[in-house]
Amino acid sequence: MSETISSKKSRGRQNDPQLPKKDHKEMSFWDHLRELRSHIMKSLTAILLFAIIAFIYKDIIFNDIILAPKSAQFITNIWFCEFGKILNIEFFCVPEFSLQLINISMAGQFMTHMYISFMFGLILSAPYIIYQFWKFVEPALYEHERRNTGITVLVSSSLFIGGILFSYYLIVPLALNFFGTYQVSESVANQISLSSYISTVVSVTFSVGLVFEMPIVIFYLAKAGLVSIDFLKKNRKYTLVIVVILAAIVTPPDVFSQILVAVPLMLLYESSIWMAQKALKKKAAETDSIMS
Repeated sequence: MSETISSKKSRGRQNDPQLPKKDHKEMSFWDHLRELRSHIMKSLTAILLFAIIAFIYKDIIFNDIILAPKSAQFITNIWFCEFGKILNIEFFCVPEFSLQLINISMAGQFMTHMYISFMFGLILSAPYIIYQFWKFVEPALYEHERRNTGITVLVSSSLFIGGILFSYYLIVPLALNFFGTYQVSESVANQISLSSYISTVVSVTFSVGLVFEMPIVIFYLAKAGLVSIDFLKKNRKYTLVIVVILAAIVTPPDVFSQILVAVPLMLLYESSIWMAQKALKKKAAETDSIMS
């Protein structure tokens, strides 16, 4: 009788989806290091390939993408202008808005070309980099978490790319409009350097893309038990303050653009709470079924 009970318990442990799947051979520290190096090299190779493609198609990358938001004919600037006419707010509609960029360094344009090529390589290869990261941590995951790796990679990549596009089409035009037309005096003309323009576009775009990863971070913190659902719900007001501060950092100092970033971030925060709550309920149900 005791052997039957113990054998059932043993089979229950083997089939428990909450237990991590053991590899046939335990990996040493150096094995982990070699594995990490392999994933890093694969990620760097992907960045390099996409960077080379971006470097070759320089005209498309710069004329049609990087430099496009500085023109009044950029699609978002046209929409903002129409929106400003409806609300009778001149800030959103500057018909003659078109930044004139200058280069003040001998190798400035070449180095900018190299830098933008690398950043495009990094952004375009982001889904593959995220995939390589999860492949590295996969041996330490539970069996049911391994099955969700594809969904996690897809959601993480979608949030990052969504944040990039959101920032590029909404936040960047507002930032360029504000900083490019702001004057302390009419006698002081704005002469924007190429490096300053590139720095603004890249920093705003990339930072918003990273901030949009917040739901994934909160989701796995909640699943790991490092933060509770009740804690996340009770501290909404503090989260709102943090979100507003983040929005103020990555956007120009006007209320509209800060709201434009803060609202989606709060929606992402609420959605992450909902997803974590649903995942924890599912985990509890699986545990109860195994125990029974």
